[in-house]
Amino acid sequence: MNLAAGVEGSNAALNITIFAVFVVITLVIVFRASRNNKTAVDYYAAGHAFTGAQNGIAISGDYLSAASFLGIAGSIAVFGYDGFLYSIGFLVAWLIALLLVAELLRNTGKYTMGDVLAYRMRQRPVRAAAATSTLVVSFFYLLAQMAGAGGLVALLLNIENKAGQALVIAVVGIVMILYVIIGGMRGTTWVQIIKATLLIAGAFVMTVWVLGKTGFNLSQLLGDAVAKVGEGGEKLLNPGAQYGLTGTSRLDFVSLALALVLGTAGLPHILMRFYTVPTAKEARKSVVWAIWLIGIFYLFTLVLGYGAGWLVGADAILAAPGKSNSAAPLLAYALGGTVLLGIIAAVAFATILAVVAGLTITASASFAHDIYANVIKKGAADDKGAEVRVARITALVIGAVAIAGGIVANGQNIAFLVALAFAVAASANLPTILYSLFWKGFNTRGALWSIYGGLIVCLVLIVFSPAVSGKETSMFPSVDFHWFPLANPGLVSIPVAFILGFIGSKTSKENDQQKYAEMEVRSLTGAGAEKAVAH
Repeated sequence: MNLAAGVEGSNAALNITIFAVFVVITLVIVFRASRNNKTAVDYYAAGHAFTGAQNGIAISGDYLSAASFLGIAGSIAVFGYDGFLYSIGFLVAWLIALLLVAELLRNTGKYTMGDVLAYRMRQRPVRAAAATSTLVVSFFYLLAQMAGAGGLVALLLNIENKAGQALVIAVVGIVMILYVIIGGMRGTTWVQIIKATLLIAGAFVMTVWVLGKTGFNLSQLLGDAVAKVGEGGEKLLNPGAQYGLTGTSRLDFVSLALALVLGTAGLPHILMRFYTVPTAKEARKSVVWAIWLIGIFYLFTLVLGYGAGWLVGADAILAAPGKSNSAAPLLAYALGGTVLLGIIAAVAFATILAVVAGLTITASASFAHDIYANVIKKGAADDKGAEVRVARITALVIGAVAIAGGIVANGQNIAFLVALAFAVAASANLPTILYSLFWKGFNTRGALWSIYGGLIVCLVLIVFSPAVSGKETSMFPSVDFHWFPLANPGLVSIPVAFILGFIGSKTSKENDQQKYAEMEVRSLTGAGAEKAVAH
């Protein structure tokens, strides 16, 4: 059966209807949640009203992006073992977030990463740097989600012309902006909880369905996927199909792994979720819930990826409009026809909408709270009105930029695009966060050198890497201006950021021991944290 042709002939009206129902229901929830958005703490941190379990589900909804559902399933279907390495990296990263960041961050900050970094340093330059980094990371992540939206709709509605796909990306962006402007963090959190529940349930149903076809024998599933490829199919079960064929690709894998494992603890939209709970204990509980849910989901992707490789085939997947991102929807069509395809497509759209909403509110909050309220207004902004109004205007601008970027990035593998966002987060954010929390000699110059240095090095290496030009899989395949050999810059940019932070701090005489002692006590014990977040 020609699955690509089958999907082209699927019921577009049904797909759109299911998606529209989800959007309407979630918009109603967002409108109801917006009634309580009276102050900045309501808009940015949902009034600290969510429990650890609720926030853990929302974190999994924020984290399990289109890259996890569409990108990783596609990578496993096409590359097998090497595709699953994305899942391993994404999951292991949560141990660092749990052990080093979650509780300490919740105790020290108020709304954004900038609160933590500026706690014992000069407020204005450090907040400006933190906001810049947050906006760049959010932009890269938004690129991936928007690209996923374009590819998914191209597959479902058989829209192969770029103009039609661009229109779809614009619609997704507009809905995302509505979520954020109306609902704030409270509404966005409920959207993420609903989306996480639907995504994990949908993946569970498909996983059981695929395994049922093999008598619940995972070994038989792997063997069937190998047999589908024919000669050379064993590569799906061994490392090297994507990484390991050359010395450069091995280094690329190490670089990717570093970015994935260290990037999570520096992702602003994940860090901001720790402020939606009332205590540090609940923040810790959030991460435990998230680890369980995310770990279970990534086990599902193993079955979904190999299942797509068996029932659909890599050739059919790569020939579909969304390329490797189409593996999960094509598998749904192979299993349950038009109806299951429509449901899974709606879940994938829900995934994209929830994640872009979380990214947008984080970026807009960072600009409004760090740049507007603390840099421009020097802390004198009206908490109830002006700051939130600026955040909403910023969300509009970010939405417009994300739509434009998503149109340019349409067609790229979204797991790979997200890996670039992780590299930027690991380079610009994580070194500064760890130094701030654990090194008493860290100071303003060190923070600025670490953030801006890591950010600039990472972005320059990305621009001049094979990810952007020089290969058929590059963002701009028709030109070649790359000179950096690795597709992911983490192997170079992360150590450089740590080194710059160290050198910057050592060459500055600024050293506020008393402020560090206050921060250490507060981060480890929570003393004073509850009072700070209540205002």
